[in-house]
Amino acid sequence: MISSEPQIKVGIITRRREVRGYFRGEFRINGSLSVAGAWQAHVKNDAIVLINEAGDELLHAPEIHCRHLYSSTFTLEEVIIGIDFHWERKEAQTFQGGLRLVLDKDATLTAINEISVEDYLASVISSEMSATAPMELLKAHAITSRSWLVAMLEREKKEQQRGRPSQRTLEKPGELIRWYDREDHDRFDVCADDHCQRYQGVTKIISAAAAEAVRATHGVFLVYDNQICDARFSKACGGLSENFENAWEETPIPYLSCISDAVQEHAPLRTEAEAKRWILSQPEAFCNTTDGKILQQVLPSRWTVTYNREELEEILRAKSGIDFGSLQNLVPVQRGPSGRIIKLKIVGTKMSIIVGKELEIRRWFSKSHLYSSAFVVRTAVDTAGLPTHFTLHGAGWGHGVGFCQIGAAIMATKGYKAEEIVRHYFRGAELKTLY
Repeated sequence: MISSEPQIKVGIITRRREVRGYFRGEFRINGSLSVAGAWQAHVKNDAIVLINEAGDELLHAPEIHCRHLYSSTFTLEEVIIGIDFHWERKEAQTFQGGLRLVLDKDATLTAINEISVEDYLASVISSEMSATAPMELLKAHAITSRSWLVAMLEREKKEQQRGRPSQRTLEKPGELIRWYDREDHDRFDVCADDHCQRYQGVTKIISAAAAEAVRATHGVFLVYDNQICDARFSKACGGLSENFENAWEETPIPYLSCISDAVQEHAPLRTEAEAKRWILSQPEAFCNTTDGKILQQVLPSRWTVTYNREELEEILRAKSGIDFGSLQNLVPVQRGPSGRIIKLKIVGTKMSIIVGKELEIRRWFSKSHLYSSAFVVRTAVDTAGLPTHFTLHGAGWGHGVGFCQIGAAIMATKGYKAEEIVRHYFRGAELKTLY
């Protein structure tokens, strides 16, 4: 395990023909040139050209490393946030630490922020959680995010040595099972968007509470069997969390198994009938809250989406690349203990196929991402018995594995301490200060 605070590389902008920004204070470029103010970078003759606000070419190099002096910060223009989600947009973002501009194989640019883990976490906690969130929630999230990040860095080294890809696909006649163990980042450690952890630098003022939560838990990790925990988290589990192997590779992880997100234990779901009753009900659970302040910021634990048949056919065709013809039926083949569908059979007049795992199902059934794969399908038919509308009644938001952000928020408001919260979601894990 680690004994000192790591420095990490965060991918902010990728595959861009031009990157524009502003140095707020002095930066040293490639070890010698000092620059401040507005700048832009583009590709020319298989190298990166850096230009100042007067239009002067300052540097022509295969890679540009910008090291901050004193407390200087830098701003990047048109950073895309919420990539592929319904809230996707562009905004200018400001960062601490260093900036590295690298040239990709397709003659595009990638902008990378180099920063310490603890400074990164203060921004993540402010970006992921409201500044008014309870302190114990912020501390619990800091421990969780730190553990996930450093465990991911360690796992990344092993995966690169083995040459294993981030996207895994198991395909056979009539079945396509796919999962994404990590985003395919070969130039940096972690991206700045929801696919990894939401990181917006110091664009939004880092709340005093978030900064204090990171300081109070400095170097504290979740540890299991002498290894840092791969502490996954999602917005809302829906009342029961999901097993790791039902979202990613087929290797059960003891501290990432189904738990009841309630004081009174709920048994894992084992049958389709149990899943239907659970999803269509309002079970007692931390994340199934009626707290108005929480619900202003998040999706309720139960949700409904309705598509007419033609609309869903078009979404499926666009997202899967498959023409199913006239959609006839949607049949859950396998569910996890939280009610999330792991394998779903899509029946059409031209094609029928079983798709999984949960993220691939969510990608196929929405123009962005479906809230979760824990849903029950209600089909409306016409007088001839042909489907006209499909209504998905769902529970939870995200993959549901590990830490439930909304459940943890409610636990904190009820007086639970950060240590109690993380031990609730990561059963059997210990807390250790490693640096």
